[in-house]
Amino acid sequence: MLAARTLKDLAIESGFSLAGVARASPLDPAPLDDWLRRGCHASMDWLARTRETRTDPSRLFSGAQSVLALAACYLTRSHRLDAPVAPVAQGRDYHAVMRDKLKALRRRLNALDASINALATVDTAPIQEKAWAARAGLGWLGKNGLIVTAAHGTRVVLATLILDREVDEFDAPLSSRCGDCRRCLDACPTGALLGDGRLDARRCLAWQTIEARDETFPLNRLSSAGASVFGCDLCQRACPWNRHDHACDDAKFLPRQLASLDLGAWRDLSEDRFDELTRGTALRRAGFDAIRRHARAAIDANASSQDSESRQFIDAAPSKTAEQAGEKRPEDAPEPRTAFWRDTPPQKA
Repeated sequence: MLAARTLKDLAIESGFSLAGVARASPLDPAPLDDWLRRGCHASMDWLARTRETRTDPSRLFSGAQSVLALAACYLTRSHRLDAPVAPVAQGRDYHAVMRDKLKALRRRLNALDASINALATVDTAPIQEKAWAARAGLGWLGKNGLIVTAAHGTRVVLATLILDREVDEFDAPLSSRCGDCRRCLDACPTGALLGDGRLDARRCLAWQTIEARDETFPLNRLSSAGASVFGCDLCQRACPWNRHDHACDDAKFLPRQLASLDLGAWRDLSEDRFDELTRGTALRRAGFDAIRRHARAAIDANASSQDSESRQFIDAAPSKTAEQAGEKRPEDAPEPRTAFWRDTPPQKA
């Protein structure tokens, strides 16, 4: 049996901001089932196909006994909160950053007990990382659908390490501290937030500028959204838990040059320059054509929000002033007795 305190200490030593442990028993499938039934997953059909696995970690990792839920604060005082690219995507792809931290954690864990088997996940595996973060007491599910932490607000990215060992104690979930606050709900220009910690991806600007490929998005939903080429940060900027002193200044998450580009620069960017600026970042998921399309759409929306009837599609979100707060993704080097979920993000057929 492992000591929970030791696991969490090793996680902090490996570069994570928060760590908690939960029993690897199945999650309540009702919230996910209802969300899928409503069609809120938009075109992300893989979420429905992997529904059973997402609610039971033992289907993903045989012998699962415990889940070490992990969070890392990505915000630094160098991030531009109102840039056309959401802060979480302004630096190196967070999947790569988190994998590096997970490998460091595994090395420390291996030194403690080399017989431990584990599966590490960062966002692309069929596991509900937010649900595990909540169960392990890292924070609570906010009305904007993100985990809210007392230390860093919603400015965290999540990972899990599923272990084949029991621990001596599990962390307790936290009660929501959102109260009657509805700032995130009021800040969402498209009504994507359902108010119960879930969102309708069909209305979400982040989904439209990151995941959507050929779906249309009416301009009248984003005439008040401002300008974005990748992601949307409005609900997070509205959250009172996201104070400036929550910045962690982790050098691994520092923004790159792309954070300084305005909409016009994104619109006029050459493909070669795009490749240079976005190498090793999450913007590669959307691609050159989509990013330029988003920039043109945002510029048009800002210039003439009244002239929306003739538009077929659009994507956007705000861009104003800067405020405080390149390598390719490395291959997953083999780690002793640790598997990494290495599936690539699902693509539309």
